[in-house]
Amino acid sequence: MDALTVANDVVPYITAAVTAYGSAVVTRTTDTAADATVSLGRRIVQRLWSREENRDGLEQAIEDVAEDPQDDDAQAALRVQVRRILRQDSELAAELAQLLPARSFTASGDGAVAVETNNGVISTGDGATIQR
Repeated sequence: MDALTVANDVVPYITAAVTAYGSAVVTRTTDTAADATVSLGRRIVQRLWSREENRDGLEQAIEDVAEDPQDDDAQAALRVQVRRILRQDSELAAELAQLLPARSFTASGDGAVAVETNNGVISTGDGATIQR
């Protein structure tokens, strides 16, 4: 997986952990009551934080998300910092990708479609006319 994909995939977990623990997420010890998402997010943050050179922009981005976890701009800034770190460290990117749960897609019902990426037309209707 490339750095951008991994960054996009890990930021929701980081946000969940930051929402639960605030900026203390980098020093938080294992909490058996933490749910799987928060726990995974905490582990991801700790892996990112483990390298001293990663801390500058990451710390500010975590603090901004901790102040307002719903702020799309703060989450985007966090994603930029994570992507920067992962582009510089492909080994860490691969390690974090392995921590993520497998992606799965489920479609159910008449005409349902499950797709990760679509670059064309998907039509499930009867008698549909598609013009290009």
